[in-house]
Amino acid sequence: MEQNKFFPEVNGNFAFGCMRLPMNGEEVDYGEFSKMADAFIDAGFNYFDTAHGYINGKSEIAIRECLSKRHDRSEFLLTNKLTDPYFNSQEDIRPFLEKQLELCGVDYFDFYLMHAQNKDNYKKFQRCKAYETAYQFKQEGLIRHLGISFHDRAEVLDMILTEHPEIEVVQIQFNYLDFEDPSVQSRKVYEVCEKHGKPVLVMEPVKGGNLVNLPAEADKILRDLNGGSNASYAVRFAASFPSIAVVLSGMSDMAQMNDNISAMKDFEPLSETEMAAVGRVTAVFKGLNLIPCTSCRYCIEENHCPKDILIPDLFAALNAHEAFSNWNAEEHYKKAVSDGHGKASDCVKCGMCERVCPQHLNIRELLPKVAAAFNEV
Repeated sequence: MEQNKFFPEVNGNFAFGCMRLPMNGEEVDYGEFSKMADAFIDAGFNYFDTAHGYINGKSEIAIRECLSKRHDRSEFLLTNKLTDPYFNSQEDIRPFLEKQLELCGVDYFDFYLMHAQNKDNYKKFQRCKAYETAYQFKQEGLIRHLGISFHDRAEVLDMILTEHPEIEVVQIQFNYLDFEDPSVQSRKVYEVCEKHGKPVLVMEPVKGGNLVNLPAEADKILRDLNGGSNASYAVRFAASFPSIAVVLSGMSDMAQMNDNISAMKDFEPLSETEMAAVGRVTAVFKGLNLIPCTSCRYCIEENHCPKDILIPDLFAALNAHEAFSNWNAEEHYKKAVSDGHGKASDCVKCGMCERVCPQHLNIRELLPKVAAAFNEV
C-alpha cells in the first residue's frame, strides 16, 4: 500500500466513515463494528471519521467501545467535527471538544473539521471565532490538522479558503453523479480546492448507496465492463483525481467492507473505458428525475422535524417506487410512517429541514409528491 502523498500518517487513500454503521434495531452492533474495524486495520488502513450528531450521538460512543478501547492509539487516525447546533458562543467550543474526546476515548483528534460549512452557518462560525479557537487547539496538541467539511457553492468555498488560509484540508461531496450537478457543484468545488492548494477528503462517493443499487439500464452498463462491483467504480472514480487525499466510505456490514478493501488496497484509477461507462450511468440517472437524497439524516437528527417525519425514508420509498421497480416500496413507506412518525402530508412547511440539507433539496415541495404517490397508505 502506498503512503499517502498529502499526509504521511495516513495509510493509503481510503477511510472508514462512521455515519452509517451496522445496527441492531436502534443501537450500533458493537460486535459487527468491532470485526469491521479490525478488518479495516488488518488491511493496512487507519483513517476513521465521525461527528457528534452521527447516529443520534451513538457513533462517537461506538468509536470508543469498538476502536479506542481495543486498539492502540498508534493504530488509527480519528477525525471529528465542530457542528453548528452544539455551540452558541466561543466559550462553548472547548467544553464541546473535551466532551467529544471523552466520548471517543481519545486524547486528541488527528483531524478536526468545521462541519458542513455553508454561506449561512459560516457567519456563526466567524462570530464565535470557531476557526481561531480550533487553531488554538492545534497549538495545544488537542488536534493535529484543522480542516472543514463543505456543502455549498464553489464561490462560497473560495471565500472561506481566502479568509482562512490556515485550513489544511477540505472535505467535499464528490461522486460521478454530482460531478457536474449544478446544485452540488462537485467539480467546481474540487477546482477551488486545487486553486488554493488544499488536499481533498471525499464524502458520499457512492451518494448514500444510490450508486450501488442502480436502475437496470445503468447496472447493465457497469456489468458489461466485467470488472468490480458498482460501489467499487464509484469509490475508484472519487479517488482518481490528483488532489484527492482520502475517500471515505460509510460501511454498514462486512460485505461492504470487503468489497471496498478489494477495490482500494491496490488502488488503480478508472481507465478511460471505465470513465466513459460511469458517464453513461450518469446520463441514465439524469433521465429518471430521482430525488437526490443521500440519507445523511441531518434533516431529522440535527434539526428535528416538528412532525417527526422520516424524510430520507420517505424519499427512498418514492425513488424505489418510481425508478427501481421495487414492489416493496409501499411496505417501506408504511414502515416509515409507523410508530407515530409523521406522514408526508403532515408537513407544516416550517423549512427547518431545508436549512440543513447538504443537497439543497426543496423538501417542502417534494413531500406532497410522496404523499400523492402513496395515497398516504
